[in-house]
Amino acid sequence: MTVPTPAAPPSGAEPALEVENLSVDLNTASGTVRAVDGISFAVRKGVTLALLGESGCGKSMTALAVAGLLDPVAEVAEGAVRVGGTDVLRLGRAERKRLAGPVLSIVFQDALTALNPVQTVGAQLGEPFRIHQGLSRRKAREKAVELMRTVGIPEPRARARSYPHQFSGGMRQRLLIAMAVALGPDVLIADEPTTALDVTVQAQIMQLLADLQAEHDMAVVLITHDLAVVAERADNVAVMYAGTVVETGPVHEVFAAPGHPYTRGLLDSVPENVDRGQRLRSVPGSPPELTAIPAGCVFQARCPMARDRCAEERPALTPAGPSRAAACHFSEELASA
Repeated sequence: MTVPTPAAPPSGAEPALEVENLSVDLNTASGTVRAVDGISFAVRKGVTLALLGESGCGKSMTALAVAGLLDPVAEVAEGAVRVGGTDVLRLGRAERKRLAGPVLSIVFQDALTALNPVQTVGAQLGEPFRIHQGLSRRKAREKAVELMRTVGIPEPRARARSYPHQFSGGMRQRLLIAMAVALGPDVLIADEPTTALDVTVQAQIMQLLADLQAEHDMAVVLITHDLAVVAERADNVAVMYAGTVVETGPVHEVFAAPGHPYTRGLLDSVPENVDRGQRLRSVPGSPPELTAIPAGCVFQARCPMARDRCAEERPALTPAGPSRAAACHFSEELASA
């Protein structure tokens, strides 16, 4: 059953991005495994939805599936990805390519590998304008300089002739964001955009994304494992575990009273939530291997509330109020604990 998520727009308004029952299969040496299993979420313009979870929970695989950038070893098994009401999974390669940039764009976590090392940054930033708007090389370069100025690159006209390795990590990430927002997309996917950056630069990058989102009225899907970033920058959250969504809701509501033990475990592991002198808590164990997903609840092996029912029946993502949902048989008990 597809459950309305908190990122869904008000009745009568169409979401900028709507993912419905999306499943992704991964072909491995030991056979085909399901990396993403029937997830659904929606986000409207001007809203930030965070996909939160540990590494290996399917967040980046979801982003790549939405953007149409899955490796040859992975494929969408079922589901729909609607951008502005159009299911992009049903479009041909050429049609999807026309959407990449003006409608849907992505910021990757590793700018050094995402940028072309043998092209100047000016040429790379100008390319979207040449492809989608047919601008000349000179006019595209001017657009590139404007973009560099917008994202805070000093001396943009001179630096446009530089190559990616001649920029710091934070500056490269700004360049990657500039490329992603060049054509004012309706939907921006930011996949761990501050990985490997120091705390000060992280804050600058997240503020830059927020400013650009407000300027272009973009819907933003923020993929992260950083709870502090989610608390500060996201409106809604979808918590992922073992390729599934286990809880959704407005960030302030979910963080104040989580309805799933996994969410509670993540929040309890934050040092700020532990009194001085107390042992820092953590979620024991690790996510299950994709080849060994349990038949019942995917979190049962690590859950302090696990019971016989959890081993026998997988909980559905069930509405828990007008804007929240949780996939736990005992979410009400957890919320009242």
